[in-house]
Amino acid sequence: MKETVGIGIIGTGFAKRVQIPSFLRCEGARVVSVASGSIENARLTADEFGIGHATGDWRETIEHPDVDLVCVTTPPNLHREMTLAVIEAGKHILCEKPMAMNVAEASEMLAVAEVAAAAGRPMLALIDHELRFQPGRLTAYKMLREGAIGKVRHAKATFQAPHRGDPNIPWNWWSDEAVGGGALGAIGSHVIDSFHWLLDTEVASVFCQLQTHIPKRKDASGISREVTSDDATSLVLRFNDGILTENTTGVATVSMTDGPDYQNLMEFFGTDGFMRIDHLGGIAIANPGESEWTPLEVDRGTLLPGMPDTGFARAFVEIAPRVVDAIRNGETTIEHAATFADGVRVQSVLDAARRSNSTGRLTYP
Repeated sequence: MKETVGIGIIGTGFAKRVQIPSFLRCEGARVVSVASGSIENARLTADEFGIGHATGDWRETIEHPDVDLVCVTTPPNLHREMTLAVIEAGKHILCEKPMAMNVAEASEMLAVAEVAAAAGRPMLALIDHELRFQPGRLTAYKMLREGAIGKVRHAKATFQAPHRGDPNIPWNWWSDEAVGGGALGAIGSHVIDSFHWLLDTEVASVFCQLQTHIPKRKDASGISREVTSDDATSLVLRFNDGILTENTTGVATVSMTDGPDYQNLMEFFGTDGFMRIDHLGGIAIANPGESEWTPLEVDRGTLLPGMPDTGFARAFVEIAPRVVDAIRNGETTIEHAATFADGVRVQSVLDAARRSNSTGRLTYP
């Protein structure tokens, strides 16, 4: 068994708020390097968490001799180049979602990882769909397969986070379609992956409408700039038939402007009942003929001090030790973790959704 796993972090947004604190509580883990496009941000992060190496050059983090795992938490336009460099260096990788800018990039990343594994350099190559590891979602996964609500006829996802409805929030990469900003990639990728994983199937067709409700924002220098990415996404879906699905339809709405409260809700309507999963993995069930949901007792995980309680942080606390333990034990797979192959499947739906929005037609991944 490997005694200590050295972790390198590229990016100081989500990584600083959630990933680093989660890894630091894991037995046998040490964060040894942090990189950012801003050397000031890298140094501030390193000082805050006692990380020995800070750099403005992400290649230095990948090449650091004590780094075993690289977490790529940057805008999507950088994922391909960074991921290929990690694979070339023979390191394990946890890449943020969406996997890439398009399915061609994602497929290349998968192919290069597969070639490395075939050449005797196997590695963990994962996409950070941490919501899979909420204790409640893992319970729901099991319940669906045990026939708790029968075959799923319809699936629904609702996500709303009203903070970007404030037009005074500055323009940043999130506002820029060219670097992968927008609600479809950032949140729609989680929704699609959750559908794929929970239902053990894939999206067969998609109709999509993207919307930008805040068309301009001021950048850090006070200059008004056009917002080219979406802040709202609406999807109409149909799923392939599978063990849990038959003629199954779905809808998903993602809004970064709707209020008043935060929601991340998934609902499944089956032949024998209904299931609802909230943002913390809480589960409620209703039987046919009943007019109210019955909540179940489930573990909602751990929220570390200072973390945002949106469900993502609690979920990352759950996945972090599994990643560390897998590397310590020389394993290259983790049950339930999203693989690069899963990332490609999600990316194909994102690409199809964008084609649908641009053409106004139903499209196929």
